[in-house]
Amino acid sequence: MIYLRSFLFQLFFWLWSAAWAIGMIVTFPLPRRANTWSLKTWSWGLIVALRVLVGVKVEVRGEQYRPTGPALVAAKHQSMFDVFSQFALLPDACFVMKKELLMVPLFGWHGLKAGMIVVDRGGHSTALKKLVRDAVERMKETRQVVIFPEGTRGDVGQPGDYKPGIAALYRELDMPVTPLALNCGVHWNKGFLRKPGTIVFEYLEPIPAGLKRGEFMRELQTRIDTATKALEDEGL
Repeated sequence: MIYLRSFLFQLFFWLWSAAWAIGMIVTFPLPRRANTWSLKTWSWGLIVALRVLVGVKVEVRGEQYRPTGPALVAAKHQSMFDVFSQFALLPDACFVMKKELLMVPLFGWHGLKAGMIVVDRGGHSTALKKLVRDAVERMKETRQVVIFPEGTRGDVGQPGDYKPGIAALYRELDMPVTPLALNCGVHWNKGFLRKPGTIVFEYLEPIPAGLKRGEFMRELQTRIDTATKALEDEGL
């Protein structure tokens, strides 16, 4: 049964996503809020389909720490769901995305329209400067900038390899960072199957501004990886 339910969800995922990607073309000449509404609706549709088709519920913890205004969110990265779920869970999410994704038909165009922060990971110091500059502009728009410090998806139970981009944003923006732990990889992994259960997103207490780089990075990784491990154990 799990194979059939996973297949049905996968079929829905691609049909739903293709329909919205094509339909959202009409938002290109409209204000960005039309694009934001479309992304939220698309994301909520997938959350509902997960529950109905494969028995995966979504739970949010740490409501008192979930940002409602301009914020910097550093999230664990285990699956695609880590990304598009935040369109539904945050008021106006903006992601740091790699340059290569701009080449994906429609997805790249919608990313630009949505004001995502595009980073050339091979650009080193130039890329970091652009990352900070763009993040400053998004904060002026009262958005929640979401960055995945590991840079790529990791496996369940795998400690994170945190890259310097988050440290640069933390220093230059001089604002707290909200860590986000999750267990998406337990239920939505890199393969085909979707395991029934509960995906938990846990917004953790923000790390205050002003820490030295080394101290900040250790604190960030400890908080995210410790909370993520607890959520994974709970879901396995």
